[in-house]
Amino acid sequence: MPESAYRHLFACHFIFLDYVFEANVSSITDVSTHALTQAQHRIQQDLLTALEAFAIPEPLRSAVHHAVMLGGKRVRPALCYATAALKPNQNSAAVRRAAVAIEFIHCYSLAHDDLPCMDNDLLRRGQPTCHVAYGEDTALLAGDILQSMAFETLGSRLFDQGPAVEASIVLKQMQILATASSKMVNGQVLDLQSEGKKIDQQALENIHRNKTGALISAAIMMAAVTIFEGTDLAIPKLREFGQAIGLAFQVQDDILDIISDTEVLGKTAGKDEQVEKSTYPALMGLEQAKAYAQQLHDQAINALNHFEGQAEELMQITQFLLTRKS
Repeated sequence: MPESAYRHLFACHFIFLDYVFEANVSSITDVSTHALTQAQHRIQQDLLTALEAFAIPEPLRSAVHHAVMLGGKRVRPALCYATAALKPNQNSAAVRRAAVAIEFIHCYSLAHDDLPCMDNDLLRRGQPTCHVAYGEDTALLAGDILQSMAFETLGSRLFDQGPAVEASIVLKQMQILATASSKMVNGQVLDLQSEGKKIDQQALENIHRNKTGALISAAIMMAAVTIFEGTDLAIPKLREFGQAIGLAFQVQDDILDIISDTEVLGKTAGKDEQVEKSTYPALMGLEQAKAYAQQLHDQAINALNHFEGQAEELMQITQFLLTRKS
């Protein structure tokens, strides 16, 4: 394809992305979560800036943009920004890089999770999944390169406007993200193994503390290490918050798979039941699952009370996660 044709294709693509993004922001504004809408605008531009820093051949470049830029709630970057807002921060560039990196890892996981050999999904964020749009081989490679791009971004000087961030902070961030990424994959393996089986709540929570909760906790902790020393009581409180909100996120996901529809979810509703996935509603019933989501939400709020009114942005995001519809 001639270069001019590629430029036209990308121009049309980004006009469409603007439409998707604005629609997504509108849906979240309905629940008055100012912190989340602000985070969406911030991360959208930073993701574009980061993507443009990488030289990637076609069609891989388009597949990567497809995987990353087709909307999404951007909860993990939002948690990163909101944690960093707990106190004045001289390491804002490190926080921005962490927000991009965590979203790259999340998007890589979705591209791989949707593949025919995994969940075999055709729809993601209301659009064809990456392998449907670009083929299985390119979708697999898009996920692969997003993983390495995440760590390249963390170790770069992207967004720096002053002195370099201390190397010890960058190293901590890389360790946190690498550990969480490994836990996510371990959780995915356990999730696949549990399909069609009856498992207890302890086994189910082990799956989701790894598959879903690890990255959510990592988003919080990668920002936390830019503002708190390791001995600060804020660190265990934020870890407690992350564990509660990460599990609550998955419980709510399981509930929405039952009570929502495909158009609202942006992915195939009822898929968990079709493939006999182990879920909280299947294990304990829908109403008890809703009560458990509320219990986890309350645990998260209790952990944030340590910050005595300084955690308003985290409070807003926590409330959204309990009331979200997709």
